[in-house]
Amino acid sequence: MTDTKFVYVTYIATTPEKLWEALTSSEFTEKYFFGTKVESDWQEGSQVTYSRNRETTDYGVVLKFPYRLLSFTWNNVADESARKEPSQVTFELKQMDATVKLTLKHENLQPGDLVEKDDTFEGLNNGWPAILSNLKSLLETGKTLPPISI
Repeated sequence: MTDTKFVYVTYIATTPEKLWEALTSSEFTEKYFFGTKVESDWQEGSQVTYSRNRETTDYGVVLKFPYRLLSFTWNNVADESARKEPSQVTFELKQMDATVKLTLKHENLQPGDLVEKDDTFEGLNNGWPAILSNLKSLLETGKTLPPISI
């Protein structure tokens, strides 16, 4: 793997159980991930897919699934870079009193993966912070952020 990676940390006033459910349940992801559903049986070696409007946008294989650590490979359907191996996404949850520290790592990236394009969510530096901010708002207030025009 290359050492190009994206790391994002946020603190959410919730329980680890509720955050874990939000990361692994299509009912939750559809709300905060801008209409995108996650699907998997969450067994190591199983497929994980993200889809919007019934079309797969991203997919991978579950690498680790012990409680509070979720890691899987990440392939974007529209990626035309001919990368040799997929990138890898890891979510780590750490209880801190009434707050949960959520660390997202997206590793094995290529330089173009982080590029902002025309102020859209393209580029991980825009997409993940918007998604996780929406997740935080949903868990803390019961509502997502107002829609963003792209």
